[in-house]
Amino acid sequence: MENKLLNLYHDTGIYQLELGQLVMICVGLLLVFLAIKKGFEPLLLLPIGIGAVLVNIPGAGFMAAPVYDAAGHMVSPGGLQYYIYHGGIETGLFPLLIFMGVGAMTDFGPMLANPKTLLLGAAAQFGIFATVIGAVLLGAFGIMDFTLADAAAIGIIGGADGPTAIFVASRLAPDLLGAIAVAAYSYMALVPLIQPPIMRALTTKEERSIKMEQLRPVSKKEKIVFPIVVTILVAMFLPSAAPLLGMFCFGNLMRECGVVDRLSDTAQNALINIVTIFLGLGVGSKLSSEAFLNLETLGILSLGLIAFSIGTASGVLMAKLMNKFSKEAINPLIGAAGVSAVPMAARVANKIGLEANKQNFLLMHAMGPNVAGVIGSAVAAGVMLSYVGG
Repeated sequence: MENKLLNLYHDTGIYQLELGQLVMICVGLLLVFLAIKKGFEPLLLLPIGIGAVLVNIPGAGFMAAPVYDAAGHMVSPGGLQYYIYHGGIETGLFPLLIFMGVGAMTDFGPMLANPKTLLLGAAAQFGIFATVIGAVLLGAFGIMDFTLADAAAIGIIGGADGPTAIFVASRLAPDLLGAIAVAAYSYMALVPLIQPPIMRALTTKEERSIKMEQLRPVSKKEKIVFPIVVTILVAMFLPSAAPLLGMFCFGNLMRECGVVDRLSDTAQNALINIVTIFLGLGVGSKLSSEAFLNLETLGILSLGLIAFSIGTASGVLMAKLMNKFSKEAINPLIGAAGVSAVPMAARVANKIGLEANKQNFLLMHAMGPNVAGVIGSAVAAGVMLSYVGG
């Protein structure tokens, strides 16, 4: 009887719990707290946090692989998070479905009404490539053990686009997926804290007060043709970016064509909500103590912040440069919206603009570079996958 009780105790998570697992459970609970109490990207931080808690419970087997005998028969099934991760994240399925849903919720109108904002979205991606170079140098000098593939995956954090970061990391650096995903979504959630100081430092009050002319109306025909043309052009010139941009444009086409409202509604609501739950649990499965508690993780978080900051600054500086050549005044604040945090970055630009001039409404103007940033980050991801993965 005493031996049975001892065996029962040895089977408990309390007996098997290691310090690293306890730390990661606390990290998961911190993410849950930030999601519920602070409202930081709750749709993803909540499932990611719970996923981190579950995967670090010793003996629960949430990430256990299935076991087969010599004849190929399953002896023990795999854990829930094992199937979620390998079926949806490792294959790239979940990020692509998320992109389709985001496309269905996105209005390309502000960007089409002012095509120059494409340049702002492109400029904001400079943070990605600058950080890749920085990560490579850290690896070259032996400060961090980052390969070129690791550096490319880390750099994508600068685009502030969670699905893109996950898609690239799952292909180039799956071992770093947890840290990269948490960094990407954390900086997306912290846009209202990170961007304003950079925007104020690089602009004067007069520049922040610039009022922009009202955008022209965009026809339905333009909104239908644009996603089709973008998909074909990207697929022809950069096939590695076609999965991300193809699904993004497909979702947008469903929204704009007006003949598949039920499909568009499903992509915008039910489907993206279901996928978001599984995506978060799958990302959380990579937050095990073995994979997360190391010096590399700190390096990833630091480089991600640098990438995001450089991207913000690059967008603002590009807008200031364009102002010198443009007949129509451009408020440099909208350049900061060139990162892909839709629509939070655009709202931040609008907020800072209102602080300088209470009659200055920049939201729709900022949505142009914001949407362009989504396209830019997907193209940057395609370049990374083609150059590094190829």
